[in-house]
Amino acid sequence: MAKFYETITADLQEFISRQHMFFVASAPLSAEGHVNLSPKGLDVFRILSPNQVAYLDMTGSGNETSAHLTENGRITLMFCSFEGAPRILRLYGTGRTVLPDTPEWNTLVPKFTLYTGVRQIIVADIALAQTSCGYAVPLYEYVDQRETLIKYWEHHGEEKKRTYHQEKNARSLDHLPTPIGQTQAAKESL
Repeated sequence: MAKFYETITADLQEFISRQHMFFVASAPLSAEGHVNLSPKGLDVFRILSPNQVAYLDMTGSGNETSAHLTENGRITLMFCSFEGAPRILRLYGTGRTVLPDTPEWNTLVPKFTLYTGVRQIIVADIALAQTSCGYAVPLYEYVDQRETLIKYWEHHGEEKKRTYHQEKNARSLDHLPTPIGQTQAAKESL
């Protein structure tokens, strides 16, 4: 049975702290646009208050969430237990992208372990939390986090990462601009 909460209660915070991964969903306004759903691992998620969360967003092949948040702000985060008692938790809210070298970045980044390959921070203001049973979610045994992405960016370095951002992370699949792309365009227009 679903239960609804106006805040991320202490019980929900404790549940989140035990999960090894979470999922992020976002979508453009266009009905023809692509809905995005991304799994996230590593120790990147932080609860900032009972109604605000943030996560370090690692450099990857797409930047859909950031583009969708720039366009419309809608975001859903989901946690589900793969070990122990079944439970699903969804956090519904609005989000924004925080880029490096901004005052908000400088305020937020000390709350995280900073991994090589970090692209941006996603901050979400949570309006509603919902739990449901999770009875059909299979049981999996956690082994460890993968370090492949971190090692990749350690090997390739910051310059390659900046070039990758410009080439692969400036726009979404549906050609929506991301804050990285907007910052890049502003620099080029100077």
